[in-house]
Amino acid sequence: MRKVYLDHSATTPMRPEVLEAMLPYYGDQWGNASSVHQWGRSTRSDIEDARARIAAAIGALPQEIYFTAGGTESDNLAVIGAAEARRKFGKHIITSSIEHHAVLETCEYLEKQGYEVTYLPVDEYGRVRVADVAAALRPDTILVTIMLANNEVGTLQPIKEISKLTKAAGVWLHTDAVQAVGSIPVDVNDLGVDMLTLTAHKFYGPKGVGALYLRKGVRPKALTHGGSQEKKIRPGTENVPGIMGMARALELAVADMAETDARLTRLRDKMIAGFSESIPEVILNGHPTERLPGNVNMSFLYVEGESLILGLDMVGVGVSSGSACTSGSLDPSHVLMAMGMDHQQAHGSLRLTLGRSTTDEDVDYVLEVLPPIVARLRAMSPLYHNKQE
Repeated sequence: MRKVYLDHSATTPMRPEVLEAMLPYYGDQWGNASSVHQWGRSTRSDIEDARARIAAAIGALPQEIYFTAGGTESDNLAVIGAAEARRKFGKHIITSSIEHHAVLETCEYLEKQGYEVTYLPVDEYGRVRVADVAAALRPDTILVTIMLANNEVGTLQPIKEISKLTKAAGVWLHTDAVQAVGSIPVDVNDLGVDMLTLTAHKFYGPKGVGALYLRKGVRPKALTHGGSQEKKIRPGTENVPGIMGMARALELAVADMAETDARLTRLRDKMIAGFSESIPEVILNGHPTERLPGNVNMSFLYVEGESLILGLDMVGVGVSSGSACTSGSLDPSHVLMAMGMDHQQAHGSLRLTLGRSTTDEDVDYVLEVLPPIVARLRAMSPLYHNKQE
């Protein structure tokens, strides 16, 4: 049986070169970077080199990169930390209705602490309207947090245009760029953001390590205490192997990006066209062109996405329905619902995300095995039979 992994938005397999870069720090190079002896100094030098390489990959300064344990921690530090640091200027926050739960649930937490949050709607493609951001800004707005690329439907957001509004208003702008960094070109100065979240395991690096970009002069309040690491913004002994792996993974991703993006865009469009031609009553979710190169999200009407996942798993294909963080939930995708879909359409969605290892043969195989699975499930669906009648 052919094995085809199409869940790269959930996580990516670590590249061999990344593991190679990490291994010394599990062995001979074990020093604590906070120690002043030669073992500590050597580790500190390597961490700072990694910081500079990560900064260069996104157009930042080395001192603007702060290491964390991953995307969720970076989002929490940015959103809660910014809110607490700026509360004297107001307690109003703007976000979108399609953010990752690491942002949405953090905003909900802040509401319980007395902050007011505006959740912006999106259009049918899952895109925030710049005019809506402008209309929502108030004198007491202290933070706008809008993701760069949606983790479910892959739609890219107009962050560069939004940043012009926030800069003029003196409001900090954070973007969750977890799905974007390593996948598409990201330059913090071109985007105009004040804070940006990234995590290594989305670009073929290790799990459990991420970073938060903080523009010079932007300092959120620390969420944890007990050490001087990361300028006391994120104290705790550094995950040195993870940091070294993240730096190497991002370097490789940027070096390969142009070629990889072109190939994945072609395979993505081939898959979308193939499903549209071979399976009746399917809907493409997300923007048709302003989307991540490897993202295919489609709704197959009159069937359940979970049943499609299980059917594909039985023939060796790994996909998801919605984000990995909520894959155990029976609720329909909050992203698709925000885009105006009804429950039936949202429940029939599949997210197939392609990656470096995806080939034409893989796409051909999925185009071959999915149509009969859909047909079999529809044959058992009362909704489909009612529609036919």
